[in-house]
Amino acid sequence: MTTTASDRTGDGQPSVSEHEPTVVAGRDSEGRQLPPLGERLYPPMPRDGIWGWVGPLIITAFAAVLRLWDLGRPAKFVFDETYYPKDAYSLLRFGVEHQFVEKANERILAGDVDVFGAPAFIVHPPAGKWMIALGEWAFGMTPFGWRISVAVLGILSVLVMARVVRRLTRSTLLGCLAAFLFSLDGLHLVESRIALLDLPAMVWLLLAFGALLIDRDSARRRFAAAAEPLGRVAHGSWGPALLWRPWRLVAGLCFGVAAATKWNAAIVLAVFGLVTWVWDLGARYAIRATFARAENVARLMLDTVVAFVTVAGSAVVVYITSWSGWLASSDGYDRTWAQSNPAKGLAALVPDALRSLWHYHAEIMNFHTHLTEKHQYASPPWGWLIIARPVSFDWTDNVGPDQGCATKRCVQEILGIGTPVLWWGAVIALGACLVWWLAGRDWRFGVPVIGVVATWLPWFQYASRPIFYFYAIVILPWLVIGLTLVLGKILGPADASPRRRMWGAAIVGGFTLLVVLNFAYLYPILTNQPIPYEEWHSRMWFTSWV
Repeated sequence: MTTTASDRTGDGQPSVSEHEPTVVAGRDSEGRQLPPLGERLYPPMPRDGIWGWVGPLIITAFAAVLRLWDLGRPAKFVFDETYYPKDAYSLLRFGVEHQFVEKANERILAGDVDVFGAPAFIVHPPAGKWMIALGEWAFGMTPFGWRISVAVLGILSVLVMARVVRRLTRSTLLGCLAAFLFSLDGLHLVESRIALLDLPAMVWLLLAFGALLIDRDSARRRFAAAAEPLGRVAHGSWGPALLWRPWRLVAGLCFGVAAATKWNAAIVLAVFGLVTWVWDLGARYAIRATFARAENVARLMLDTVVAFVTVAGSAVVVYITSWSGWLASSDGYDRTWAQSNPAKGLAALVPDALRSLWHYHAEIMNFHTHLTEKHQYASPPWGWLIIARPVSFDWTDNVGPDQGCATKRCVQEILGIGTPVLWWGAVIALGACLVWWLAGRDWRFGVPVIGVVATWLPWFQYASRPIFYFYAIVILPWLVIGLTLVLGKILGPADASPRRRMWGAAIVGGFTLLVVLNFAYLYPILTNQPIPYEEWHSRMWFTSWV
């Protein structure tokens, strides 16, 4: 696949297929002149200097205002905040989660934080709760204190999105567009303002993917340098051995934090760990590395092992480290299980602390796989992408004039719902991404498809237990990336005719305006604003939203 002006996305750089054409003296098999190998493998980043940061930072500041304004309201525990903030505060005090006494919520809101009993059995790893605890340590056991860390992570994710898409597309404009759309999603806003675990897991996954993108560029730059000036490595060569990959290590650490927040992140680690390995194979194919020779097969196996250890191995270390409080305790739940159940055979070589931790995890897995309780806001995963059943995190009826109501009856709600125009547009764009990935052989369009597969499809095996739409926050980054890539195609290449660019800009601008209006329309029921009942009901487009 040759790279021409028509391959440019928006104002970005040429797209590059994983499958390079046969090169003879700088020309492909049909005699057409090719760009230098380095440009094909590693298109240059935008040369906009400080402006590559100014735009993303302005959008991040906008997102920060939306997420930090009046963060302490409502001044109560919202939905599953009844668990995680108290678990976090217990980690601060004891290093492990403890049970709560009766009426613990009311006592905490009254200023009494002495609400803990014996160590508790918990069903999520501790990293996300340690993040929440950081805010409680800084600002106290208050609604603002237990929400601020999650809000900061939500704000950070907007900046990360801008930089990730900028690197993916080589377009600052598209990076800013992706960040702006991300900041205007209702589910992202709501989960940035509530102390749950799903948004922190999403942010660390996005950071891990960003690190893998940087590693991809770094590796391809080195591959290209090894293949110049002929455009290929020497006959029979495997190319450079790239064993030390610091950005892969960073990715592994981020994946580890994500998995230590919620287990579903481990699937994303496995999928993108494989993706980064395949990217390397594509680069070696492009520089004409030989796969058939025995010594090169050995080098491939070495690359595979090193990649696995760097990414998955570092993630495992981070995950186990996140349990340090439990491992160092003497009274954590099931902490002494191994002493009461002596090991036999080879299991005796495993330290008792790790055996106890393994048993604890088996109990957690048993809980997750056998949970059968019903919940009125449970939502099967098939409906997540189309927002079939959002979650009402908080609801207050009969709000009177003394509470800011302009009529006799107002209501207040925090509805966990994505911005419909954004999500529905992204679902359509996802189909287009699949076509451009497979038919157009543009690897970038495969990223959102793979991301959605890794974050959405695994939930179908748990469809019989109560699961919720707000889990879908980990799907959102991939939807936004896919939508932005398609909008870049609609916008057109940077060197297209003015008429082409005008129509492209009109369509992209029109869609973005619809997202803004849709978000603004939903804003009162995303942020617990008192509105007349009739206005609330007009926002319930489907009966399943009520």
